Amino acid sequence: MSAVDTSVPVIRARGLRKAYKNKLALDNTEFEIPSGRIIGLIGPNGSGKTTTLKAVLGLIPFEGDLKVLGRDPRTERDELMKDVCFIADVAVLPRWMRVREAIEFVAGVHPRFDRAKCDRFIAHTQLKPDMRVREMSKGMIVQLHLALVMAIDARLLVLDEPTLGLDILYRKEFYRRLLEDYFDEQKTIIVTTHQVEEIEHILTDVLFIQNGKIVLDASMETVSDRFVDLLVSADRAEEARRFKPIDEQTLPFGKTRMIFDGVPQSQLAALGETGIPGLADLFVATMKGTYA
Repeated sequence: MSAVDTSVPVIRARGLRKAYKNKLALDNTEFEIPSGRIIGLIGPNGSGKTTTLKAVLGLIPFEGDLKVLGRDPRTERDELMKDVCFIADVAVLPRWMRVREAIEFVAGVHPRFDRAKCDRFIAHTQLKPDMRVREMSKGMIVQLHLALVMAIDARLLVLDEPTLGLDILYRKEFYRRLLEDYFDEQKTIIVTTHQVEEIEHILTDVLFIQNGKIVLDASMETVSDRFVDLLVSADRAEEARRFKPIDEQTLPFGKTRMIFDGVPQSQLAALGETGIPGLADLFVATMKGTYA
């Protein structure tokens, strides 16, 4: 893939709106995604994640302004998809399909598929050309999916719940190989998943979406600087509440866990144990509606 201008946003969304009958799936949604980032698009069911991805991929009509790799998905989808790869649940590969048939299919539909690269990856696995999906273990299915994904030289990779149905070992393997063998500064990855804690370590940025609106748009560095997790004992809890936590959780043995937004860690350190909240805990705090 030739060098690209990494100063130009890969995706720029302004005032996106999409309604399904009586439900507003996207409500003046706005966000911007730079090049060379791994973005976690996180939200509960019905929050607008899938609709956002469908808009980005040019699969649905919508109102507002959206540019993906400088193109409008509504009118330039054919050209756009030459630089985009979309992968959903790895468990959906047809059970009758052979390894060679999966490779031939992807080679036929994506202009940036590198068959030689795919073959090199498969050579280091137990996969054989005539092996059918129904004969594979879950781990082998992950290997096949990874071979297909990593052989596509796309500028934008969209992953929608890519490891659904796989156990934790294979989920971790999928993300490890994706990070080590695929990602570089000229590629951008958007991933949605309900296993937030499993992708936290690979993300560069996070988008929390709720009721069709982006409620948190931040780099992971900003999350680390901005939010503080405090474990406080009962006798200091009221004092801690003066700093207005965005969420709190009662724990055993008289402890309370609180999350703060914009309060310096140095101000909270005297009250208890401080740290950086996990992305899953921050997500729960956001989705409770106590933070927006």
